[in-house]
This record gives sequence, C-alpha cells and structure tokens, in this order.
Amino acid sequence: MGAALTLVCRDRTRGEKVVEEIQQQTGSQAVNLMLADLSLHESIRKLAREFLARVEPLHILVNNAGLFNLKRELTADGRETVFAVNHLSYFMLTLLLLDRIKQSAPARIVNVASAAHLWGRMDFDDLEGARRYRSRQSYGQSKLANILFTYELARRLQGTGVSVNCAHPGAVATGLGANNGMLAKLLMPLIGLFMRSPEQGAETQIYLACSPEVEGISGNYFVDCKPAQSAAESYNLEVARRLWEVSAKMTGVDLDSNAAAPA
Repeated sequence: MGAALTLVCRDRTRGEKVVEEIQQQTGSQAVNLMLADLSLHESIRKLAREFLARVEPLHILVNNAGLFNLKRELTADGRETVFAVNHLSYFMLTLLLLDRIKQSAPARIVNVASAAHLWGRMDFDDLEGARRYRSRQSYGQSKLANILFTYELARRLQGTGVSVNCAHPGAVATGLGANNGMLAKLLMPLIGLFMRSPEQGAETQIYLACSPEVEGISGNYFVDCKPAQSAAESYNLEVARRLWEVSAKMTGVDLDSNAAAPA
C-alpha cells in the first residue's frame, strides 16, 4: 500500500529473514528492523528513543506482543512476564511514542487483544499472580487489560485525530504457548491444524490499520472486521482508570512522558 514498515523483533536473525521475505513479496525496500525485548522497560525506552531520533511520522502503531506461560516467571525488572509483555509493553511503548503519533494525525493505534479476555478479571490485589498464579486467568487478565487500555486511551485522545481500537484475531497458529516445555512444542503443530493461519489472523488488524471504513472510529473491539461487544468489566470506567494509574506507576510512564524520561 506504499507504507514504510518498521518491524520490532527480539531476534535479529529471525527479524532479518522476515524483512527479506516482505521485501521479496512486495517489491518494496521500505521495510526496517528494530530490535527490542518488550518484556524489559529499558529496552522499550531504548526502542522509543531510537525511533523518535529518526524524525519520521508514525501513522499506524500495531501492538502485537503476546505470551502465554503455564508457570509464573519474572522479567529482569521483577515483573510477572505475561502481564509485562501482554499489557505493560503496549501501555509503555504507545505512550512513549504518542506525541509523534499525534503529530502524524490522522493516525491509528491497533491493540491486538483476544476473546480470552472473557477468562480474566482485573485482580488489583494480585495483578502479577504472586499469591496464586493461574495461567488461564493470567492470560485472560492481560487481554482484558488490552481492551481496558484501548477504551481509556480512546477517551483521552478524543479530538486529537488519533483513533484507538482493539481486535480479537481468532485462534491463530503462530506458536503461542510453544515456550512451555517439550510437550507444548510437540503439540503445537497438531493443534495448529485446527487454527487460523497467520495470514487469516492478521486480517482484522490490517482492516483496523488501513481500511477507510473505520476512519474516525475509535474505542471499539472488533472480531472478524466487525464491531463486537467485549466483557462487561471492560466498560467499567473506574476499573479502566485504576488500571491506567497502576500501569503508569509500574512503568514510570504517563501521558506527559517522553522517551528520554528516566527509568
């Protein structure tokens, strides 16, 4: 579509392979690779600083980091890994880049959520599962957080020319969960036979990023390229406000933040 694309990957070798594939399939050389570990706050800050230093517009930001852990793990920052990757990375990177996004308006932010948010509830007394870790609840809570963040950010960005929406991509054969031991790794190819392909799973995100049909539409949850109802708790304004405040405290980032802010 003529856009310049920037991919954020953890692994340079795998990232460079994807960049090459996109360039070959599209004939466009306007594909860039940036490296970051989105579980780590300083890595996210470094990513934001490096992107902002390029002095380029940012018309579309798609947040699509995702992790499912059967056992509780902590990042090097001491955060529970699923909550850190699935929610805090969205919150932190988006706000660090937000001034550039607003300067680039009309612009769009797309957060990849999941119907798995129906499994979760915001347990503010034990957000990171320190007292009791349950993998299903942890993942569901992180996806509910994606939707609450989307709705709250959309409210705060009214009138800026920046829209914010989220999507359930479906059950997609991307290898999510294959990090949970040898049995999971062996089962994933079999399970993948009954799941959507990555190309099918990307359709709603691409629709939200590019379609003129959603121009100016903000604060919605989409399934199969259509608006859908999310869980009742996702519309709770008090829960959304509290999640925002907790996330800002955890990351040291808020609406008035910038990429040069101290860690």
